[in-house]
Amino acid sequence: MKRTSRSLQRKIRLFRSLFSGLDRAYGTYDPSSGAVRIVKRRVTDNVIYNHLRGIQPYGVFLLRGNRIRAAVVDFDVFDVTWPLSFIHRAAHYRLPCYAERSKSKGYHVWMFFEGDGVLASTVRVVVRHVLNEIEAPPTEIFPKQDRLVPQKPYGNFINAPLFGALVPKGKTVFVDPENAFQPYPDQWDVLENVQRIAERQLDDIIEINQIPRGESSIHYRGEEEKGTTGNRFALPPCARAMLEQGVTEYQRVACFRLAVQLKRIGLPQDAAIAVMREWTKKNRPHPGKGIITSEEILGQVKSAYDRPYQSCGCEDPAIRPFCDASCPIFSKVQIERR
Repeated sequence: MKRTSRSLQRKIRLFRSLFSGLDRAYGTYDPSSGAVRIVKRRVTDNVIYNHLRGIQPYGVFLLRGNRIRAAVVDFDVFDVTWPLSFIHRAAHYRLPCYAERSKSKGYHVWMFFEGDGVLASTVRVVVRHVLNEIEAPPTEIFPKQDRLVPQKPYGNFINAPLFGALVPKGKTVFVDPENAFQPYPDQWDVLENVQRIAERQLDDIIEINQIPRGESSIHYRGEEEKGTTGNRFALPPCARAMLEQGVTEYQRVACFRLAVQLKRIGLPQDAAIAVMREWTKKNRPHPGKGIITSEEILGQVKSAYDRPYQSCGCEDPAIRPFCDASCPIFSKVQIERR
């Protein structure tokens, strides 16, 4: 490694303290072709230096035996709803999370742990529990295994943030969930102030919530079950569809109804505004109609949060096209219509 300033050396030490795992191998990819490979050499300061300078990407194998110092939830869609819901639900359990805009699409949500790390199996059980509570779609958790085994001696790597060639493009950077997922102005300030999670916190969450331990004891709900649980931390199918697809008409009514549902699952008002601003990018109004403005979003969200609204608005023309037969509310409305 070329001679570096004291400041850069501190940055490399900080980076390695957070994004570390197996030190006898690392992952990388060819930025031009996307071809992925494993480099079976030790992770050195020079590897990190080249990553930060944008010379060669560094991917971390998080597992060291059966313990990890960091974990990642990989939301592989460019939709802030799911990472935002996860971050706020994790905050309920006092689990600090950090969102990173990935290199291609979607977001990585990072968690960091104290000392020499925690049991990967414990982290994965707790993360699955939070994902189930928000009824997230199938979502990858890194590491993907509870422990290293002879058949898979490295595990799976996750690309580390702050790859120098992508940072100027607003990718592989940490973003602020409370400010429309905009990049933080000082990335190193974020890393210097990371809060780490103790293993006892995870054990307490498992014990208090009576979460079964074990690889096969807890699973994501299948697609056929979505919307049937009455889970108060999950959005109904109509709201999920509207957020994912956008709307073509009744934008203001749709904004209001979505804000009501975001409030119901526990998102604070400023976070709901951030979600709604992202949502407008998906809207496709009819010719001659404009996109709902930022001021109109503020008004609709404020109205939803100021009063004790709860209804999904199943009878509303803005909602009807998104009704789903798997939704228990939809079934109840159908019965009442008869």
